[in-house]
Amino acid sequence: LFVVRTPKRDALQRHLAERGIQTMIHYPIPPHKQRAYAEWSEKGLPVTERIHTEALSLPMSPFLGEGDAKAVIRAVRAFFG
Repeated sequence: LFVVRTPKRDALQRHLAERGIQTMIHYPIPPHKQRAYAEWSEKGLPVTERIHTEALSLPMSPFLGEGDAKAVIRAVRAFFG
């Protein structure tokens, strides 16, 4: 995984998708809000909760060619540019 964080995660994900770049949100639910940890679900963990609204996994693979990697970089730079 190559995970980045930005408060504009959803907009960045849309921007990349419009350019044919697939991303993932691997952990959309903070651990303390998951069913396995129900006894902690009422706890307020603001940093953890913020991370889960900001984290986005960018494409990364040994099969990702240099040209594709550069396209991802260009698209991310264009979004923040």
